Amino acid sequence: MNEIEQSDGLRRQARDALQEALYEIKRVIVGQDAMLERLLVSLLAGGHVLLEGVPGLAKTLTVKTLSAVLGGSYSRIQFTPDLVPADLVGTRVYRPNTGGFETELGPVFCNFLLADEINRAPAKVQSALLEVMQEQQVTIGGTTYEVPLPFIVMATQNPIESEGTYPLPEAQVDRFLMKILVDYPSVGEEAAVVGRSLGAPAIVRESLSLDHLRRHAAAAQTVLVDRDAIGYAVALADATRHPAEHGLGEIAPLIEFGASPRGPIGLVHAARVLALLRGRGHVVSDDIRDLAADVLRHRIVLSYDALSKGVTADQLLERVLAAVPEPGAEHLTRDMPAAVVRAQ
Repeated sequence: MNEIEQSDGLRRQARDALQEALYEIKRVIVGQDAMLERLLVSLLAGGHVLLEGVPGLAKTLTVKTLSAVLGGSYSRIQFTPDLVPADLVGTRVYRPNTGGFETELGPVFCNFLLADEINRAPAKVQSALLEVMQEQQVTIGGTTYEVPLPFIVMATQNPIESEGTYPLPEAQVDRFLMKILVDYPSVGEEAAVVGRSLGAPAIVRESLSLDHLRRHAAAAQTVLVDRDAIGYAVALADATRHPAEHGLGEIAPLIEFGASPRGPIGLVHAARVLALLRGRGHVVSDDIRDLAADVLRHRIVLSYDALSKGVTADQLLERVLAAVPEPGAEHLTRDMPAAVVRAQ
């Protein structure tokens, strides 16, 4: 078996396993197909996720169900205004019986961390996650402790309340690979939710171990990314920083700061996993377009003019997607190795 056939086999195994995991999750979660797909994309891409939606849309239940389907450890932190950083990362505790200090590690030492209603804690608590989200480690009393890998933060927040909430620091928001907006279910889906609530809750089984998750993430890395696809992702991000250069001068006053370089990096990595889920060994522009809003919306800082006019980041991204041309050649073949790079 040559290298190409081996890579194809790994991708098929990964796709089949992820579809099985998705089936288990859907035994509990009705609808929300786009959210579930993007959660799986983030897991394989190794990125953190911010879920935003009004209460009652099964954000917390989705994350709990996902963690039950996956192997590994799971912790939940309910963010409240009285939390302190030590409640997350841990602290040094004095033991009178020994006359010394011992380190008590916090709940962030797990594989999958649910940060529920993350915007209800003050900035100093939210910022305590910065080091562990970026470096997968925590420093307590001058000693560094590594968290188990993989380490994924899945945070939820409620957008409709301002009392008792705190905006997330921009530096922390940028660490999230995606910000997923969770919408209301359709009438049919909501009827199914109500119907399921009348019976016993479904019991999901673990279908993906951590070893499987690592292997499937490695399979995603065999998905080919064309230089044009990379250029398209970079152009979308650049259009949020320099709109006038892309024929979007009218939206320039609405953007204070555009997407950081983490935007196109995350977009390409996520598109590679999405292509795997869709049964392809290469990325096309549709993969990038479909994920652009989720990866870029939280990286755009709106100006005062935009906020006063009620303009949203998604509306600006619609203009960007309409203005930035897609690559001319969307379909790759294995006969063009010079035009293909493996995104690392």
